[in-house]
Amino acid sequence: MSGRREGETALAHDPAKLTDATLAFIGTIETAFGPGNCPRNIAQARETGHPAHLHIDPPYRPGLDGITPGDAVIVLYWMAGAPRDLIRQVPRHRESATGVFSLRSPARPNPVAMAVVRVLAVDAGVVTVDAMDCWSGTPLLDIKPYLPSVDVPPAADSV
Repeated sequence: MSGRREGETALAHDPAKLTDATLAFIGTIETAFGPGNCPRNIAQARETGHPAHLHIDPPYRPGLDGITPGDAVIVLYWMAGAPRDLIRQVPRHRESATGVFSLRSPARPNPVAMAVVRVLAVDAGVVTVDAMDCWSGTPLLDIKPYLPSVDVPPAADSV
């Protein structure tokens, strides 16, 4: 694949060609962004002031029961357009290559992204959230409650 930066390393195989797992997309994400104007992270997405809409497919809508405005949720989504064969990358903000598992880059063997967002509204299978950092039409994998009592790791000095 062209477009690699000096120092980057690709896998010998493309994980996109493997068939060892199956996922069910539960809907799509509608944002104001596309390939030319997508924020690089959720903080930048919030700065734009554009909310996002999680469109849940009909069979999965009963799973929204219990989600209410004001809730914080973890959204898992599939960065379908990202390369999947990079294992070491040279991000624009670093001078040298580093392993993909130490980065939040969408380019990874399994391009699963996550964001912790605030629910603004739930209406007829559409969950409106404060922001998302993905292209409109991105496949939605899952929504989970954010629970500070279990999701915040202990302080480094108490481990």
